[in-house]
Amino acid sequence: MDVGMWKDKLRKLPLVAILRGISLDEVQPVAQVLYHSGFRALEIPLNSKRAVESIGLCVSEFGTDMLVGAGTVLDVEEVKKVEQVGCQFAVSPNVDASVIKATKKTKMISVPGVSTPSEAFMALASGADALKVFPAELVTPTILKAWRAVLPKDIWLVPVGGIRPDLLGSYWSAGANAFGLGSALFKTDFSITEIRNRSLAFVDHYESDCRNVGQEK
Repeated sequence: MDVGMWKDKLRKLPLVAILRGISLDEVQPVAQVLYHSGFRALEIPLNSKRAVESIGLCVSEFGTDMLVGAGTVLDVEEVKKVEQVGCQFAVSPNVDASVIKATKKTKMISVPGVSTPSEAFMALASGADALKVFPAELVTPTILKAWRAVLPKDIWLVPVGGIRPDLLGSYWSAGANAFGLGSALFKTDFSITEIRNRSLAFVDHYESDCRNVGQEK
């Protein structure tokens, strides 16, 4: 997938649902709820049971209507496995040049995790398409704004870790381009109704606090 196409799909609603721990049986109904709430991107971490199968199921279910990615991608073999089921982007908690390069070789979008400017520039030098700012609890909006001043303007910054609906606006104004939403959106013990309510809360805050606010994205 071309990075421009990936960005275009996310611009409509730049919220990525991270479904850590989801089971193969749960993934379809949860993904459907998110889709009907407006989400067009989800990530299934590979430390979830049968994660590769879940990714493949979502790709089959949604086709090109939803971006489906793998999270916690730690080695080249995992890159190969998720590419085989149609995965479109690979997210890691760290910077590993071999993983980034393997991801780019498969034409998937590479989103490694960075927590310092030095890591950010190392990731970009290896070919990363976007940067997962992780953990966002440590990279406050003030710090993110300082990063934004020195990083290439076309590189997307995606805060992940502790992102709540009420935090979207401050990060967006500081220069974030999208958000990865974890436990504030999905936990394995949440009911479908709770997931729906939480997803709609994120959408509402994005619409009110971010859309048409701050710099041109």
